[in-house]
Amino acid sequence: MQEFDHIEALWAKHTVDVRISADEMLKQAKKDVNNIRTKSLLNILGMGFSFFLMAALWLFDFQSWTTHAGISIIIIAIGVYTIILYKNHQILTKSDFTINPTEFIASLKAYQLSRHSLYNRLYWFYTIALSLGMIFFFVEILSHLELWVQLLLIGISFGWMIFCSTLVRKAVIKRDKERIALLIEKFERISNQFKEIE
Repeated sequence: MQEFDHIEALWAKHTVDVRISADEMLKQAKKDVNNIRTKSLLNILGMGFSFFLMAALWLFDFQSWTTHAGISIIIIAIGVYTIILYKNHQILTKSDFTINPTEFIASLKAYQLSRHSLYNRLYWFYTIALSLGMIFFFVEILSHLELWVQLLLIGISFGWMIFCSTLVRKAVIKRDKERIALLIEKFERISNQFKEIE
């Protein structure tokens, strides 16, 4: 038993100093930032595609003003959200870590706050606007369908919105927050290593 305690004590004293070079850490962090930028750009392109897809609905001959009002509300909501996503994307692209580390870290923190605002306050504006737009849009469409199909479509639509607003939204917020916080931590460590070298 004493031998085990002795080995355990030796093991506890033994620490391995794993140091990743600043260059390797910088490459990894830049790769992570590029991934976030790419995802941000894909979100913007997806929203732009949705905007034009919804606008294409006006090519059909709808008779009710509610349908046109619904399409308009949805298009405005998508347009506003796309502009907000674009402004968030610009926060990430306006500075480079290698040119000005302090400014870049500050822009990452601003991006983190902006994303938090996007997922909390602005998300509800978007969800309410989409819901209102869908209600207006479906007034004319649903009137041509049987009652059970109407109820099914309404149930699926609101069920999907509730699912996205609760489980999916919380998971995305958590993942996004952790990913950006980790990036900020990496860049702060890299910045501190460069200061130590100087």
